[in-house]
Amino acid sequence: MFGKDRSSTDGTENWAGSRKEWQLIEKVVLANTSELKKHRRWGVFFKLLTFIYLFALLWLIIAGRSFDHGGVPNSTGGHTAVVQVRGVIADGELASADSVVASLQAALDHPDTRAVILRINSPGGSPVQSSYIYNEVRRQRDLHPDIPIDAVIADTGASGAYYIAASAENIYANGASLVGSIGVTAAGFGFEELIDRVGIERREFTAGEHKAFLDPFQPVDPEERELFEALLNDVHQQFIEDVRAGRGDRLDESNDKLFSGLVWTGDQAVELGLIDGIKSTSELARELGYPQLVDFSAHLTPWQKFARNFGVGVAETLVKLGVVEQLSLR
Repeated sequence: MFGKDRSSTDGTENWAGSRKEWQLIEKVVLANTSELKKHRRWGVFFKLLTFIYLFALLWLIIAGRSFDHGGVPNSTGGHTAVVQVRGVIADGELASADSVVASLQAALDHPDTRAVILRINSPGGSPVQSSYIYNEVRRQRDLHPDIPIDAVIADTGASGAYYIAASAENIYANGASLVGSIGVTAAGFGFEELIDRVGIERREFTAGEHKAFLDPFQPVDPEERELFEALLNDVHQQFIEDVRAGRGDRLDESNDKLFSGLVWTGDQAVELGLIDGIKSTSELARELGYPQLVDFSAHLTPWQKFARNFGVGVAETLVKLGVVEQLSLR
């Protein structure tokens, strides 16, 4: 009767054991919460750093849009200048009118330039930019009659690229080069049936009868199709007339496909009068008597190269580390 109350003791011990277990659980939860907060803070930091870097990269690209024409020797004793028309012909690109014309002017301003070769490797692009370059090359030929300006097509000289080539005194290419594509194109998509199926109501407000004639969510109106085709035909006719002015009676216009937009090999282009022969840049320079080639083409500035290359490397590293879930540079 004077013994210990075993039931009371067991209750106290159970309560103490439960308390220790809850304290342990609490510590684990707090530790995990702290770790999650730390991880979240670092995640926010790295994402913020990534956005800052991307904005800085964008600023570098926009602010440093000018291209570098450096690396040209002061004296050569006589050389053939090379001006490249490479890639898509568009405003702001290396093959833009501003870039190509500036390179051409730099080449002609050099006291040792004896000939100029437009080295072309482009699928074409803007008819406006191509026309600007065409007109400037023709103007410079008149201003510098003693300096021949020829064109050499590498893999491709099509559409707007051939437009530019036609401004040269002579055009050469490889037998397997793709040449021509004298035509104009505009393409798009129509989604009017898709939005009907999905149940989307199209709301558009315009002032002007044909202001929305390129709207992909509306069916093509026959009258507007005719108007747009007339516009394309006008640009095409300008293209044809400039090619005729540049090539003259060398063109074989008995072929009714000549201005159809078809592309030809270099060998076929010789027969059609689209080019004057099969030669590389080096071969032509040797024939001109000035085998030394000096490249006056526009290039990305060192900062632009650094930003582009560094940006790709950082992006890949961030993706591998899982700092950013998805990042794609194209």
